[in-house]
Amino acid sequence: MTRYQTPAALPATWLVAEREIRMRLRSKAFLISTGILMLVVLASVILPSVLGGGDSKPKVAAVGSAIAAVQQADAFEVTEAASVDEAEQLVRSEDVDAAVVPGDGATGLTVIGFDEAPSDVVAALSVSPAVQLLETPTHNPGLVYIVAIGFGLVFFMSALTFGSTIAQSVVEEKQTRIVEILMSTVPVRVLLAGKIVGNSLLAFGQIAVIAVLAGVGMLATGQDILLADVGPSIVWFAVFFAAGFVLLAALFAASAALVSRQEDVASVTSPVTMLVMLPYFLVIFFNDNPTVLAIMSYVPFSAPVGMPMRVFLGTAEWWEPLVSLAILLVSTVIVVAIGSRVYANGLLRMGARVKLGDALVKQS
Repeated sequence: MTRYQTPAALPATWLVAEREIRMRLRSKAFLISTGILMLVVLASVILPSVLGGGDSKPKVAAVGSAIAAVQQADAFEVTEAASVDEAEQLVRSEDVDAAVVPGDGATGLTVIGFDEAPSDVVAALSVSPAVQLLETPTHNPGLVYIVAIGFGLVFFMSALTFGSTIAQSVVEEKQTRIVEILMSTVPVRVLLAGKIVGNSLLAFGQIAVIAVLAGVGMLATGQDILLADVGPSIVWFAVFFAAGFVLLAALFAASAALVSRQEDVASVTSPVTMLVMLPYFLVIFFNDNPTVLAIMSYVPFSAPVGMPMRVFLGTAEWWEPLVSLAILLVSTVIVVAIGSRVYANGLLRMGARVKLGDALVKQS
């Protein structure tokens, strides 16, 4: 009689990972949500450029000596008119936004509008005092906010989506007793490794597609300089996300192994969910706070968001991402070791929720 041979660890891990990937790719909900996320990313890159590219200089009609004044301002599309009456007619026909004609005031100009004061024209012709900054900002605050939302949202959505998928898969296998069949075929730790590898590959693939879409969108809309500015931080984000997601995946799987019903998944994984949500809110509210970002960049759960932001802002020394990544990798190894123990000890305990302390103790 031929005895069944347990497959080697690596081939068995890949078999489980391949099963996880196939199941996710066959899910319409997963494909639809991924497609929506891709569209959101592409739109966030293209739309600001398209809408901003549609902005044009105010159109004005100028008469006599006013022509030189508006041309010197270099803020208008100027149509030269032979007389004030002709300029007024251009305003009435809405061919121009306003007319600038010689006047008796301090500026020597009079601005003629149709039914309301053309504030943009007046502002462009006004003389403003010189402004001196003690510190010149290196980045546009609006751009910093957009980049912060981008990193935070992608990390939040990807980690939560695939982490929740792992948790639901673990409980589903426990609830249907499929796990008992799987455990008779492959070791428990191999089963956990396969789940983490499979979902990690999907998450990494999603991040890679997002990065490519963002790059293509920037190139297509002529944002080459912005791409060169943001590019290095996107690369670091992908690297940090790779290690950070493995850490979170182990936590999601270990937490889910403590319960036997889908109804209990949300409550048992809520602490891990909070760890995913925290960096998202911190980077949105404190993207201009160097102290908070510095702390975030060295805490394992927030480093995938905090350190890329500091790289983008130019506040991180060259060695800091390497040190932060080393801390994250060491933390990931420790968490995976503890998580695999909890997963192995809680997987076959059915019924009531397993206490964390009991799951950490090896069954006799």
